[in-house]
Amino acid sequence: MTVLPLSRARWAAADTAILTRRTLAHWARRPGEVLFGLLFPVLLLLMFGYLFGGAMALPDGADYREFLLPGMVAMTMLFGVETTYTAVAVDTARGVTDRFRSLPMSRAAVVTGRAVADLLHSAVALAVVLGCGVLIGWQPRRGPLAALAAVALLLLLRFAMIWLGVYLALLLRRPETVAALQILVWPLGFASNAFVAPATMPGWLAAVAAWNPLSATVAATRDLFGNPGWGAGSWPAEHAVALAVAWPLLLVAVFLPLSVRRWQRLGR
Repeated sequence: MTVLPLSRARWAAADTAILTRRTLAHWARRPGEVLFGLLFPVLLLLMFGYLFGGAMALPDGADYREFLLPGMVAMTMLFGVETTYTAVAVDTARGVTDRFRSLPMSRAAVVTGRAVADLLHSAVALAVVLGCGVLIGWQPRRGPLAALAAVALLLLLRFAMIWLGVYLALLLRRPETVAALQILVWPLGFASNAFVAPATMPGWLAAVAAWNPLSATVAATRDLFGNPGWGAGSWPAEHAVALAVAWPLLLVAVFLPLSVRRWQRLGR
């Protein structure tokens, strides 16, 4: 029987919703793990804001905590790739993914269900960090519409990181290799404009930091929130909002189809 495109789309959406609920149900049974994941970026924000903030000199004597928060929430979206990687790798290693493959379900639903659930979790984590920021004196200064645009850019970055994590997990298939992923992700996060100005770095590293996708999101959200930054001075810094959209869309365009194709070929 031929499945019409509209029926196929409804079928995929229904399967995606079921697998999203599966992930949410797992989190409901492990509230401690979820709570720790939500509080970890808050702890980092407080540590950087109060332990190191006094040693940081910003242009025009700007408040460091207002400068810090956009960088910290962008880092939170980046580090979420480890959570996605671990969850998908565990399902693959335990044979859960193989059981899904044997069922009459949409081929894309397993990975898209995971992506939707992780994006919902990231939205909650983002709200928690922003709420903590408000409590320590941070505030968006360009109005609610600009703030919503900044939140959208942060979630877009997280969406791109989800698909990167899904693809790497399906490629490597071993949960213990998350340590190797951390070794790559953390330097990428700190080689950006989140904490220091790229101009203070060696020439080659400054170029890496200037074109880092994280730097684009950080600079764009600082501008949209009306928070202090390092200023312009380079083409990436002057076009941060455009790059904050282009980089994640490029990553999604590459890793979403690769993830679906890799899932379809598991076991071959």
